[in-house]
Amino acid sequence: PMWSTSRPEPALADSAYSAVMSQPVDPDRLKRFSFHVFTKLEGAVTAGMIHLGDRLGLYRALADAATPLSATELAERTGLDERWVREWAYNQAAARIIGVDATVPGQELFDLAPEAVAVLASGDHPAFGMGMFHQLPHLMRTLDDLPESFRTGCGFDYDHHGLEGAIGIERSFEPWSAANLIPVVLPALDGVVDALRAGARVIDIGCGTGSALLQLAEAFPASTFRGYDISQYALGRADAKRDARCLANVTFHDPRRDPVPADGSIDLVLTFDCIHDMTQPAEVVRGIARALAPEGTWLLVDIKALDTFEQNTAKNPMASLMYGMSVMTCMASALSEPGGAGLGTLGLPESRARELARDAGLTRFRRLAVEHSVNAFFEIRP
Repeated sequence: PMWSTSRPEPALADSAYSAVMSQPVDPDRLKRFSFHVFTKLEGAVTAGMIHLGDRLGLYRALADAATPLSATELAERTGLDERWVREWAYNQAAARIIGVDATVPGQELFDLAPEAVAVLASGDHPAFGMGMFHQLPHLMRTLDDLPESFRTGCGFDYDHHGLEGAIGIERSFEPWSAANLIPVVLPALDGVVDALRAGARVIDIGCGTGSALLQLAEAFPASTFRGYDISQYALGRADAKRDARCLANVTFHDPRRDPVPADGSIDLVLTFDCIHDMTQPAEVVRGIARALAPEGTWLLVDIKALDTFEQNTAKNPMASLMYGMSVMTCMASALSEPGGAGLGTLGLPESRARELARDAGLTRFRRLAVEHSVNAFFEIRP
C-alpha cells in the first residue's frame, strides 16, 4: 500500500504525537500537500529513467534519427527489447523530456527537440547535462550509508562513489569548460593569457580527472601544469587521459604524498568547484597563498551561493536540489575527516570566500563578469 501508519524512529512522545494527530486536517490542503510530496518521487523516478536513456544510448538514437521513431524502431536501433523501450518512452514523454506524436494510439512516434538534443545527447555541447545523471545510481546507494553519517557526524570522500562518480563529475563539467575556459574565462583574468603563452607554472587543486589542465596543456605548450587531487579514481583517469594525448607538460599528484609548492613560485592556481568540498578550506586557501608568486593569480570557481538559507531559497530555484546533493556529496566530503568544516554545496558565498582570502593574506579580490548558470568566478591575488 502507498500509505503506512508506522512512524519513523525516534517516534514522538505519545502525548505529543496524540496532540498533533488530534488537530483537524483540511482535506483540500491534504490533497495538495500529498500531491506536492509525490511530485518529488516522480522526479526521482524520472531521473532514473533519464540515467537509463543516457546509459542505453536511447537519446543518442533519437537525436541521430532524421524523423520521429516508434518504440519498435527505437528498440531496433539500440538493440533493446521493444516492450521495455516503449514503457521508458512513455515515461519520458509523460514527463515532457522527449516529444511524442500520439495521434495513433499504440503507434506513438517519439523525437527530441533541438534543445533536448543539446542537453541529453550532445556530449560536447556546453549545456550537456548527463554527467549528474551518470552518477545517479552511485549517489542513491549512499542512502544506505547516510543514516550512520547522521548519527556519527562523519561523512565520506568522493572515492566513496567509485570510478563512475569521478566520470560523472568529468561529464558534468567538461563540456562547458571545453567551450569557455580558454576563450571566455582566461581573457577575463588580468595578464594570464600572455603569461601562459610565455611560459607559466600552473597548478589545479582539486583537479579531478584533469580535463581543464589537459585542455590548457595542449593550448599553452610553453607552460607547465600540475594537478592535485585526493581521489585515486580521478588521478588514475587523469594519468590515462594525459598519456593518450602524449602531453609531457602536465602531471597529476596526490597532495598527501607530493605537497603543493609553498615557495611562492606558482603563477596561476586553479580551483574549480572544490573549495566547498574541502574538510579544511581555510588551510587549503593558506596553502594557495603560500604557493602564489607575488604577481600570481588564483582563479576561484565555486557554486553561486548567498549568505543565508532564506536568500538561497528565494533566489535559487534549485536550492532544494543543491542542499540534497550536499548531503550526498559536498557536505559529506567536507565532513569526511574529524573536525571538517562542512561548508556544503551552498556554503561558500562571496562574503565567505573574501574572508578566507583575506585571512590568508590575499588582498586583491575581484568577481569576474563570466556568465554561468551555477558557478561564480573570482580573480584573487596577493
